[in-house]
Amino acid sequence: MRGYKVFTGTANPEFAKRVAKHLSLPLSAAEIKTFSDGEISVQISESVRGKDVFIIQSTCAPANINLMELLILTDALRRSSASTITAIMPYFGYARQDRKAAPRVPITAKLVANMIQTAGIDRVVTIDLHAGQIQGFFDIPVDNLYGSIIFNEYIKSKNFKNPIIASPDIGGVARARSFAKLLGVDMVIVDKRRERANESEVMNIIGDVAGKDVILVDDMIDTAGTIVKAAEVLKKKGATSVMACCTHPVLSGPAYERLENDALDELVVSDTIPLSKKMDKIKVLSVAPTFAEVIRRVYHNESVNGLFV
Repeated sequence: MRGYKVFTGTANPEFAKRVAKHLSLPLSAAEIKTFSDGEISVQISESVRGKDVFIIQSTCAPANINLMELLILTDALRRSSASTITAIMPYFGYARQDRKAAPRVPITAKLVANMIQTAGIDRVVTIDLHAGQIQGFFDIPVDNLYGSIIFNEYIKSKNFKNPIIASPDIGGVARARSFAKLLGVDMVIVDKRRERANESEVMNIIGDVAGKDVILVDDMIDTAGTIVKAAEVLKKKGATSVMACCTHPVLSGPAYERLENDALDELVVSDTIPLSKKMDKIKVLSVAPTFAEVIRRVYHNESVNGLFV
């Protein structure tokens, strides 16, 4: 076979190292520099001619820089005669702007999809897209993995007496229902009204949580306003404990300050985005083994869906 190489941008190099370790493969070398005016310069330091190449790069903060790094790395690899280029994007930035929710606004998720394809990427692998339909914005294969693969075992290990899954809003019901089905427990819904971006107001709980160990599940936590307010209301409604699970710990602005609130007992996240601060109540589970296995399967033309069945 042609052989494959794994490169990384600067978004989350430690995650890339973990993936490479599980593949028993060294990360390939690329020199990424920045000119004094902020322009990004890339030079691939080894031959990739005829190789299948995988670029590991989340487009987390600073999103614009990390996205440009991905595109420039792709262009450099394409011009170096790589056979195929797969973008491993544990966190797909700009996914929240996936439709025209108001007049005269962009659909930025589609714009980013166009840029990725134009740069020359042949395939995208990500996990827990904010909206599954974003896969349809691409004309290339997109593998959207499920974060539940790592959270389910951890939740079971907690041995909760009366566990129940909760969706922090109406939009997350399908995700919460999937968790509830896999764990064999019931679910409730937090009814939320959002007045402005990054601000939310929790109204009420649809379902009974009295005496229950509640597990809130979401794809991402940004400023943590929703998740903390939901935890407060759940505790007021009689919940014994409240744990939150999210795949992407964006945790921007006042997030860490809000997480100090005692209403939320534990936050379980994955390592798709590097944490800027450590907290005792934040537990990090790695999805690096999952992505390593996906890279192996993509290279060998094996089923990716087989991981989840």
